[in-house]
Amino acid sequence: QVQLVESGGGLVQPGGSLRLSCAASGSIFSLNAMGWYRQAPGKQRELVAGIIRGGSANYADSVKGRFTISRDNAKNTVYLQMNSLKPEDTAVYYCNLNLMTYGSTQYVTYWGQGTQVTVSS
Repeated sequence: QVQLVESGGGLVQPGGSLRLSCAASGSIFSLNAMGWYRQAPGKQRELVAGIIRGGSANYADSVKGRFTISRDNAKNTVYLQMNSLKPEDTAVYYCNLNLMTYGSTQYVTYWGQGTQVTVSS
């Protein structure tokens, strides 16, 4: 009923940039909070950045000043601009959208399939 498609991951050198996108499709009535998480090998999944409907955002301390989350409600899409990438940013990145579908009265959280980001020289 709802699909999330991520794109934009890849291999980049330290100091480089990448932009991740996550587009939701389906019978979407309303979007609530959106976010990006990441999981490195052997580590727990952690919140990288989140953005609420009004546009206010919060970030993990490790990415503040380097990453920027944004959203386009008309396109049901959330973005993560990642600058000054470091090797420790290497992980699988997952988008997370809280939304309501037509015919429903509850918000449900959906996850993207994950996209690999590798920062290495």
